[in-house]
Amino acid sequence: MDIKRTILLVALAVVSYLMILQWNADYGQPEMPPETAQQRTDAPSLPETPTALEGQADDVPTLATDQAAAIPASAPSQNLIRVRTDVLDLAIDPRGGDIVELHLLQYPRRQDRPDVPFQLFERSPQRTYEAQSGLIGDGPDQPGGRPLYTTAQQQYQLGEGQQQLVVDLNFSDNGVDYIKRFTLSRGEHALQVDYLIDNQTEQPWTGYMFAQLKRDGSGDPSSTTATGTATYLGAAMWTPDEPYRKVSRGDMESRNLRETVVGGWVAWLQHYFVTAWVPPADSTNQVQTRRDSQGNYIIGYTGHAVTVPAGQQGQVGATLYAGPKLQDDLKALSPGLELTVDYGFLWFLAQPIFWLLQVIHSVLGNWGWSIIVLTILIKLMFFPLSAASYRSMARMRAVAPKMQSLKELHGDDRQKMSQAMMELYKKEKINPLGGCLPILVQMPVFLALYWVLLESVEMRQAPWMFWITDLSIKDPFFILPLIMGATMFIQMALNPTPPDPMQAKIMKLMPIIFTFFFLWFPAGLVLYWVVNNVLSIGQQWYITRKIEAAAKAKAS
Repeated sequence: MDIKRTILLVALAVVSYLMILQWNADYGQPEMPPETAQQRTDAPSLPETPTALEGQADDVPTLATDQAAAIPASAPSQNLIRVRTDVLDLAIDPRGGDIVELHLLQYPRRQDRPDVPFQLFERSPQRTYEAQSGLIGDGPDQPGGRPLYTTAQQQYQLGEGQQQLVVDLNFSDNGVDYIKRFTLSRGEHALQVDYLIDNQTEQPWTGYMFAQLKRDGSGDPSSTTATGTATYLGAAMWTPDEPYRKVSRGDMESRNLRETVVGGWVAWLQHYFVTAWVPPADSTNQVQTRRDSQGNYIIGYTGHAVTVPAGQQGQVGATLYAGPKLQDDLKALSPGLELTVDYGFLWFLAQPIFWLLQVIHSVLGNWGWSIIVLTILIKLMFFPLSAASYRSMARMRAVAPKMQSLKELHGDDRQKMSQAMMELYKKEKINPLGGCLPILVQMPVFLALYWVLLESVEMRQAPWMFWITDLSIKDPFFILPLIMGATMFIQMALNPTPPDPMQAKIMKLMPIIFTFFFLWFPAGLVLYWVVNNVLSIGQQWYITRKIEAAAKAKAS
């Protein structure tokens, strides 16, 4: 009978494993974007859609109200201006000069399709995400329409050996000449957007630059989590009191934000990537959030008044960052912008963990082996605490026969049984809670490391070895979670059996429960837990063996 039950359990486990593998093959990979790299090259024009036409009506902010007047606006241009550097591939709409497409050439959409770069900005019937800027006041951007810029050519590309690429958009209106200049640099995800104003009239010109990020309510295409624990998708801003202040989509739905800030930045965050407008540090700006008539979420700012006297020239500009959450690059761009790498409430633990992980990686060059070395270092740090815990559990294991005798002696009298147990613990110098302490102490480290592996773009598509080709997502064959469950089962076997039968049954189920949870955890995190368990098993086995040998020698 026992053999039949064992065969059935093994068969059930195999079938369950195969079903999970099939589910992962069907639903585990993110969908490819609707267009391919070849289509983007061959079809530079943007089809005109009714939604795009209507959505232009309240793109332009006003100085006095939260919402622009709903005046019919001009349609977006179909002839997009293509700009390509070594890291960015973007498209600019001549109507307003907004960036309506942007691909990150060094970050593939999926690991198995390195030829398809990840897309940040997009204007399509499926998705809206744009970086907009303009000049209001006496400027050409008005609620009733956006200027239609002209350019010397439709396509620009950073040449071999060229360090900088300048793209000028030109527009003239009533004696005022405007140049909207985009300056892109080699290897940089930040680009400069400047307005050059040439006032040839006899009257002073006064305008205000605005810069904003517009996004619809669609999900995060960069998210790789399958457990439902997704990273933050929403807006954020800098204030003197809060260097990192989240402004969620729910906040924008409940009210329109309007706040005056000196310098700072406004940003939109998603998993691994961030887009941000950064005005000059000494400028005074009015940060605003709102929703347009199409339900898009907008966060941006309007700058201070810029006056250009008659017959003179003026300039105003800002920096746009669109790329990965690389902390060093973000920190150099503006204070507090590196906090968009959101490690949650345990950031004070996560930051040094990430720093140490980076140092190890600079030596080893592989994030998987770096995680293993980091685990060993963390284990050494907690070694004295773990040793005390394992000694306590070993003593409890050694007195298990005495515990069984007490249970037989007192039967169902729980009060007498508890008193007898406490006396035994006191006599043998056993702390019954000693085994829980290392786990409680290590849980914050575990959670901090979880957010480091989940949020750090450096882990995205980072391989370890063999079948683990991406440490930021789940093990495709679930082998590491199964190894983790086996190591946890061995650990449970080394621990003393709880006196309470119900508690003992729960402890036996823990490896199964944790294995199920870890199936969808990032492979890097499961790797950390496996290595930690193996080291713990070795340490616990050595201490248990030593104490049991001492107990036998004492008894003899």
